[in-house]
Amino acid sequence: MEICIAPSLGDASEEQAPFVSMESEIPEVLFTAMKEFIRANPSWDQYQLMSSSLAGFLYQNGCSERAVTERYLDDLFTCVTLVPHQVDRKSMSQLDTPPR
Repeated sequence: MEICIAPSLGDASEEQAPFVSMESEIPEVLFTAMKEFIRANPSWDQYQLMSSSLAGFLYQNGCSERAVTERYLDDLFTCVTLVPHQVDRKSMSQLDTPPR
């Protein structure tokens, strides 16, 4: 987020900031849809879904960062295998708790 606000912070090395932890409130309907999607697509998790969604939004709204474009295109052309109802319940325990 800092890179979007202050581009000079984009000089951080890969080791210093490869990921940013983010907390956000979302409407319950979106949370429910996310849980259902992940249950139906065990190759996805909540982190991949949020990252992919954010990259798609940014790309479609004019972001020209190469990493965002690559993520968007990778996700666009990655084949997702739908396997309904074959999700490990232990991995879903984090998603069973409603958002704050």
